[in-house]
Amino acid sequence: MAEKPIIVGVISDTHGLVRPEAIEALRESDRILHAGDVGAPEILRRLVQVAPVAAIRGNVDTQPWARALPATEVVEIAGISIYMLHNLAQLDLKPEAAGFRVVIYGHSHHPKMEEKNGVLYFNPGSAGRSGSVCQ
Repeated sequence: MAEKPIIVGVISDTHGLVRPEAIEALRESDRILHAGDVGAPEILRRLVQVAPVAAIRGNVDTQPWARALPATEVVEIAGISIYMLHNLAQLDLKPEAAGFRVVIYGHSHHPKMEEKNGVLYFNPGSAGRSGSVCQ
C-alpha cells in the first residue's frame, strides 16, 4: 500500500487578515508554513486549528508578540529540508550547498515558483490585505 502524500500548505503576507478562502485552501494540509508578515497573533491561532504551523517573522511583525517568531526557520518534511525567510534579498547562504531542496519566502506579494541549481524557490504571494509591495 502506498504511503499517503504529505500536503504542505504555504501562506505569506497575511498582514493581520486571513480570508475564509485561504483557510479553505489550507484545509487538507498536514503542515502549514507561514513565510512572514503575519500581522497579528490571531492569524497563527486560526491556522493552527487547521494544521501544525511553522511561522517566521516578517518586516511588519514588530509588535511584542512577534518576538517569539524566528527571522528564519529550517523545516524538514518527509526528508526534504526547507529554508524559510521573509525577504529573499536577505538570503545569506547558498541553499544547494547547505543541503536545502526548497526555499520558501514572501515579502514581494507576488506569487513565484522557480527552480535554480536544483532548489525550488517558492513565494505564495500575499494572502492578506491588498496593497503595494512591502519594502
